[in-house]
Amino acid sequence: MTAIIRLTQRLPSIRHLTFTSRSGTASGVAWSGQGHGQVEVDSLANAIRFIERGHFLPRGQSREVAFRNVYRWELQPNRLTLYHERRGPENAVRLFDLVADSATTLVSESPHLCGADTYQGRLSLEEHGFRLEWRIEGPRKDERLVYHYRQAST
Repeated sequence: MTAIIRLTQRLPSIRHLTFTSRSGTASGVAWSGQGHGQVEVDSLANAIRFIERGHFLPRGQSREVAFRNVYRWELQPNRLTLYHERRGPENAVRLFDLVADSATTLVSESPHLCGADTYQGRLSLEEHGFRLEWRIEGPRKDERLVYHYRQAST
């Protein structure tokens, strides 16, 4: 079974997320820390929407910051297209297409360009969910984010 089929079957059961953000030496935003939250899944005709809510604790801080994100995974036979709906579904930002790299890994086919910044992703299937690594590079950005998405029973 291909990584795309396996991920497509797994997406509707995701309920939890944790993530770690690390800013590199070239970063001008210093956005290192850890987050956790819940995922509400909305199934559409050819897509799955993740409505994420949780808290992020910046490194060196004692107060968590609330976050909310909405991502849409559009399902296609040979790829998944990931959108960020921060401005609503009608104005979603297309991030990148994920294509199979192996039986358990998908990678962004090409980077997403946002101004002078590039965003790339690598998704690895895991036993009870998946891991999505983001790499963001630009004149003031040098970020690595690692998300772990988990099914309801884990």
